Amino acid sequence: MVKVTSKIWVSAVLAVLSAFTLSQLHGAEKGPTVFAAASLKNALDDVAADWRRKTGRKPVIVYGATPALANQITQGAEADIFISADLDWMDDLDRRGLIDEASRIGLVSNDLVLIVPKGSTLSTGIEPGFQLARLLGDGRLAIASVKAVPAGRYGKAALENLEVWDQVKNQLAEADNVRAALRLVSRGEAPLGIVYGSDAKADSNVTVLGVFPNGSHKPIVYPAARLRDAAPQASGAFFAYLTGPEAAKTFIRHGFGGAPTASPEASDQ
Repeated sequence: MVKVTSKIWVSAVLAVLSAFTLSQLHGAEKGPTVFAAASLKNALDDVAADWRRKTGRKPVIVYGATPALANQITQGAEADIFISADLDWMDDLDRRGLIDEASRIGLVSNDLVLIVPKGSTLSTGIEPGFQLARLLGDGRLAIASVKAVPAGRYGKAALENLEVWDQVKNQLAEADNVRAALRLVSRGEAPLGIVYGSDAKADSNVTVLGVFPNGSHKPIVYPAARLRDAAPQASGAFFAYLTGPEAAKTFIRHGFGGAPTASPEASDQ
């Protein structure tokens, strides 16, 4: 019994030491913490994986709706880099003195598209007064929150400018973020949805019915910035890679467009 107990005790000690060693190694390899808009997930996961292969360091990426992430940062959440789905929320953190203004850059751009579940027989052109309500029938239009989430705000603006908002404003299925809206259509729970072009490209279970004209909504630009209190060693190298040419190719492959390094005034949302 003594020998068995001793073996158990030794095994427990070794397990603790092993776990401690692994945690130390993991901590040594940990990269910056990035708060990023949900629509960036597929592309940014690939960018992070490429950087990890090159450096051995793994960024910690937290995805979510842009307003929720911005509010968490405002309330003191620890993050090194923020990538917003629009300029307004980045502007808000800038006014609060929470970002390194000199690092701010327009990272990528995007399109706004109308999607249907794969195999749908619906068809339409996206133009002023198009019959969106007729296409919906008794169904609902999947869209991110039109009051707070950038994709939802862009969607509402486009529908208003095309004079079809009043047709469908009572038939919305509002989601917490654009990826949640995408899933409603992908699963066939909504006959139509408004998402970003990159979202549609990421899901083989949806089909793009049409692209909203650029003039129907403000330019979709994703600004990125390091946060004011970010540790330089943790964030500097990854931010440089994130905003460099290799990452740009990855974003384009996932359906994003390039974005110029512009001041907020130059691309005001």
